[in-house]
Amino acid sequence: MEADDDMIHSEDSVPPSAPSVRAVPGSPGSWLLHWLRRPDVSKHLVEQAEQEAGRHLAGWAGQSIDEVRAQLGGSAEPLSDIEAAERLSRYGPNQIAQEKSPAWYLQLLRAFINPFNAILVLLGTVSLVMDVIVAAPQDRTWKTVITMSVMVLVAVALRFSQEFRSNRAAEKLKALVHTTATVIRRLTDPQAAGGAMTPQQVERPMSCLVPGDLVHLSAGDMVPADVRLVRAKDLMISQAMLTGEAMPVEKTVPEGAAHGAGASPHSDIPADDRSGPVSPGGVPGATSGPATAISVFDLPTICFMGTSVISGSAVGLVVATGSHTYFGVMAKTLVGQHVETSFEKGVNRVSWVLIRFMMVMVPIVFLLNGFIKGAWLDAFMFSVAVAVGLIPEMLPMIVSTNLAKGAIVMARRKCVVKRINAIQNIGAMDVLCTDKTGTLTQDQIILERYLDAEGIEDEAVLSYAYLNSAYQTGLKNLMDVAVIRRAKAILAGRQDLKDQLKVDEVPFDFQRRRMSVVLSRPGSAGHQMICKGAVEEMLAICTRMLKGGHPVAIDDAERERIRAHVASLNEDGMRALLVAYRDIMPTQSQYGKSDERDLILVGYIGFLDPPKDSVKPALHALRVLGIQVKVITGDSDIVTRRVCSQVGLEIGGVLLGADIERLTDADLANRVEATTIFARQSPAQKSRIIRALKSHGHTVGFLGDGINDAAALREADVGISVDTAVDIAKESADIILLEKDLVVLQQGVEIGRTIFGNIIKYIKMTASSNFGNVFSILVASAFLPFLPMLAVQLLIQNLLYDFSQISIPWDRVDEDYLRVPRKWDASSITKFMIFIGPISSIFDITTFCVMWFVFGANSPEKQALFQSGWFVEGLLSQTLIVHMIRTQKIPFVTSSATLPVLLLTGTIMAVGIAIPFTPLAGAIGLQALPASYFAWLAATLLGYCVLTQVVKAWYIRIYKVWL
Repeated sequence: MEADDDMIHSEDSVPPSAPSVRAVPGSPGSWLLHWLRRPDVSKHLVEQAEQEAGRHLAGWAGQSIDEVRAQLGGSAEPLSDIEAAERLSRYGPNQIAQEKSPAWYLQLLRAFINPFNAILVLLGTVSLVMDVIVAAPQDRTWKTVITMSVMVLVAVALRFSQEFRSNRAAEKLKALVHTTATVIRRLTDPQAAGGAMTPQQVERPMSCLVPGDLVHLSAGDMVPADVRLVRAKDLMISQAMLTGEAMPVEKTVPEGAAHGAGASPHSDIPADDRSGPVSPGGVPGATSGPATAISVFDLPTICFMGTSVISGSAVGLVVATGSHTYFGVMAKTLVGQHVETSFEKGVNRVSWVLIRFMMVMVPIVFLLNGFIKGAWLDAFMFSVAVAVGLIPEMLPMIVSTNLAKGAIVMARRKCVVKRINAIQNIGAMDVLCTDKTGTLTQDQIILERYLDAEGIEDEAVLSYAYLNSAYQTGLKNLMDVAVIRRAKAILAGRQDLKDQLKVDEVPFDFQRRRMSVVLSRPGSAGHQMICKGAVEEMLAICTRMLKGGHPVAIDDAERERIRAHVASLNEDGMRALLVAYRDIMPTQSQYGKSDERDLILVGYIGFLDPPKDSVKPALHALRVLGIQVKVITGDSDIVTRRVCSQVGLEIGGVLLGADIERLTDADLANRVEATTIFARQSPAQKSRIIRALKSHGHTVGFLGDGINDAAALREADVGISVDTAVDIAKESADIILLEKDLVVLQQGVEIGRTIFGNIIKYIKMTASSNFGNVFSILVASAFLPFLPMLAVQLLIQNLLYDFSQISIPWDRVDEDYLRVPRKWDASSITKFMIFIGPISSIFDITTFCVMWFVFGANSPEKQALFQSGWFVEGLLSQTLIVHMIRTQKIPFVTSSATLPVLLLTGTIMAVGIAIPFTPLAGAIGLQALPASYFAWLAATLLGYCVLTQVVKAWYIRIYKVWL
């Protein structure tokens, strides 16, 4: 009960998916898509939808349950599966609008829409006009138009094929996370005569809920549809995802509102505001009437789809499902809209930097060639080709493929990515905050001790604990399961434990940190409240203790002795709860928190959860990856210390929740760095710890699965939960682990860093190569009496270079790269471009000199030879840059690329060398090169590699980083 991280979760109980599933990002064309989603239109639709949905729900709230059932066409009996199936076909599945994969033709259109393709189409159109339409018949040529068209088609085809496959894979990943709800349905009872049907609680897929279904809600559940409460007990609901309000609100069923005609006098809806025709989509309900004066979120009998149960329990009648719910209406108008992450902004910023660079340099190239050579049309077409060469048209495809491939690989490693940009964040993570149970321990809690108040083993303590755990209907945790399992083994056959009648319960919450049930035995004159919970919270309400079978007063000395007993259990690695009771005269049928007083302490129960064998090596691996691990738990600091020492986690300091409560945010920020264990923490305190760590510039991951982990999961840079977590925890997470194991998380971190590294490789390759090419072109244009390369030659060279980079998403990164958390740093790209770009220009210029002085290609008549020499050298040097930049080590020697990269770059280099010797050469103005040229080429490429390696070492020495 005490710890937040020990919630028991059904394996089938998983959260609704996030309201929208983001498509693979990274397209610089997102500017157009964002423009199409005009904010003024969306705002109007949202306001209109909110008003309409609010009127419907207000109508439902203003009616009694009998009236609601009648409007829904049902009776007082729960639906059967057959009746539910009929309604499902009528109303449709209980699914909200999501950003699903669009049709293939829309994906194809989206692959075409980006600034790079727009520029290529514009330039191709200009070439069509200048080279074909207005050119003299003998001068007409389609070469440039065809080449640009091929480049666009290749870029679109590659991006479409990758995104189409990625979207299909994403759909399969979503299927790994199941969504169910606890429904009360009439099912055939095999023990009943004649196969009668009786109401039973069953798990059903959330998508199969229908209006008229009865759902059971308890702490940790997501509300699966819009429901009208039938009954509720201490029900607190978090509506933060709809209202932004952090504090939970209480939901109740006023007396007299459950049955009878009309609303009770306590109803919050005026009688003349109630009506009951038809709700959206034909679902019966209340429609337009006078607007109520209160907010729809203040309706005490209405719970909204997507909100979460913080504490208490309830039964609700489903009144709206899917897109007809309040949340569904909002999602339908807002689907697809999301704030760009820093990663998306960074990728788009680089794209526009390269485009602006092109816009500055291309006019200079055009004017320089035009004035020096006088052939303005040729100069114009050459500058157009330069513009094309500066466009990183593969960037959208490289980013999309990397992220999608990463999500698929992570899923194979039992790590499902809900929000795809979390891949970058998990790679950047340098602090991991985690709970204890199930992460550091085996999550197999065993009830080890049951001791009376004097520390002697006593089955009576186990009996009381069993009655408390077995008869509660709220949030059961792993300790309840351990109590029931042990009691069944030890107390088997005890009829008195089975004959109890439940009167009421006071559900667990994280303020009281205890829960109570009220029972009555047939023939007994009174009620008995049995309570178990955290030590200090129980001592606060216990005034007596059983000693020698008789209640005696608890004085301060006894309280200290009790604490010492508990500390002794903690030092043995056990967690302890206190069990107490109170006999009450049966003057009431409902009980609340105020009735938890004057209890008699029965004793203690101690639980053991052994540490995992895999944790110690996993913690070492995380340290190697540069990740600090901090434990945030609701458990005792003594137990947590013991477990941490057993798994080899170095303890730098401990902060308790009570300590944090006294600290200001600034003081807490100063303490968190040196603290390893944060024990006895509340949900709000967990969020404060995450914020304090982020204030130091850390990228913080949080791993949690409990109901009170939701706020911290949202606060963290990357929220991580598990498939067996409570609904609200999984809904708040970015990444879901299919196995709660730090080894799985460690593998996810490595994959995230690999994906980020491959994206950065492409960006830095493109930026530096483009910068070097433009510098070479400026030099050649200023001194040569002819164009250094024809437009069509430059376009073909660029097309081949683009092909050479397609395999980058399948490359590996160095082990050293994985050991450091990686964050987006746009400034490093500019520095990289300035340092590395000019290297290729040096060897381009040496090639110019070789072709001019050695091979005599120094006149317009010999320009084909000159252009052939530079075409081959330029293509090979650009392709080699893939291998030079992909690692900070020595390429091919201490670090080699993967086979796909080696094969593709090798093929492109072979094709580049062969082109001048093929029939294509004459058509594009190239010619065969002399054999002696290749000796010079080999020397040039060797010098290029050596100098790049020298500059690389210099760069790393200065900036301490390469990629």
